[in-house]
Amino acid sequence: MIKLRLKRFGKKREASFRLVACNSTSRRDGRPLQELGFYNPRTKETRLDAEALRVRLSQGAQPTDAVRFLLEKGGLLEKTVRPAETIGKLKQAAAREAAVKQAAKDAAEAKAAAANESDDSGTDSTES
Repeated sequence: MIKLRLKRFGKKREASFRLVACNSTSRRDGRPLQELGFYNPRTKETRLDAEALRVRLSQGAQPTDAVRFLLEKGGLLEKTVRPAETIGKLKQAAAREAAVKQAAKDAAEAKAAAANESDDSGTDSTES
């Protein structure tokens, strides 16, 4: 299977990446089948060979997550929602709802406590 992945090059701590097509069993920095673009994460510079990428994608090449993000940003792929993103968003929504319910419950308890204090202070002043 052909994968579209990033191949690291550059100095230590100053990495840049080439977008390459390579066999899925080859090493990260191994010899690629074809170089298809360039990405510099420090300057956010991206150069993509759109025609060659379209050819490779039509041949069934599978992009990695990082490459998929770059291709979506470059307009070569439609943005898709992966199942992991959906699950994460559902968990976040559930957590937000739980936080809102907890805040409402805390507010109701505080209001009830304040009402009890005012009732207690009112009865103390009449007894004296």
